Amino acid sequence: MDTAQEFEAHRPRLFSLAYRMLGSAAEAEDAVQDAYLRWHGVEPGQVAAPGPWLAKVLTNLCLNRLTSARVQREEYFGPWIPEPVGTGAGALGPMETAEQRDSVSFAVLTMMERLSPPERAAVVLRDAFDYSHRDIAGVLDCSEANARQLYRRAQQHLADGRTRFTTSREQDDELLARFLAAASGGAMAQLEQLLSDQVVVWSDGGGKASASSRPVAGRDNAARFLVGLFSRWVNGAQIGFTETNGVPAVVSWADGELSAFGALELGEGGITGVRLVLNPDKLAFLATQLRELSQNG
Repeated sequence: MDTAQEFEAHRPRLFSLAYRMLGSAAEAEDAVQDAYLRWHGVEPGQVAAPGPWLAKVLTNLCLNRLTSARVQREEYFGPWIPEPVGTGAGALGPMETAEQRDSVSFAVLTMMERLSPPERAAVVLRDAFDYSHRDIAGVLDCSEANARQLYRRAQQHLADGRTRFTTSREQDDELLARFLAAASGGAMAQLEQLLSDQVVVWSDGGGKASASSRPVAGRDNAARFLVGLFSRWVNGAQIGFTETNGVPAVVSWADGELSAFGALELGEGGITGVRLVLNPDKLAFLATQLRELSQNG
């Protein structure tokens, strides 16, 4: 196997790591490509264990990117939501357990923005890739005790974002279909019945699409906002369902372009969160995935 083939064998795992670190598919692809350039510059046979070597290189590339990304996200217009990534074909690894889906949920990835870059690396490597604290210390060039401390602090910060309410995939699909029918049909009463008292709607337009500049909280406010927004979505658009970040999601196509995306977060009182992405830049990766899936299917 030549060096290019060796790298390609690791690419899916590397992308999965970079996406969890950065919350952006586009940035993850760029980071993986930078890792390839580093790999391409290594003499054949010089690296005894390519997998761990590439993971360390990529993690450090992501750490550098997170420093500048934090400044950009502080200046981002309106709510920031991670880029949706289609996971039905295994783009982010297995999604068979609640823990695996939880690791790439929009809630957790958003909460990760509160972590320091090393804390984020520690929790991603430990929870998603089953690295030992010793291995994490080797990646981050710190002591094992420091790696444990980074992970413990990260877990404490993320505790509120972890999923505690689980449902079956069939229940999720049914609820999403009911939500879409109510929101797009202007059925306020039916929509309010699906929403919890404490529901929050985040809409990410990034200043490039019509969206709320701040989260919309509360059942009544959320219902009115969603009905108004979805009335524009469905006008002449093609609506479809897909799986992103381990959960069912709704997508809207207009004039052949992916124009909107939505996913739900559930709790005992109903829908507790709605994440909507309308920024066209953040929909580009998912659009490519869906087109490839359509062509191959």
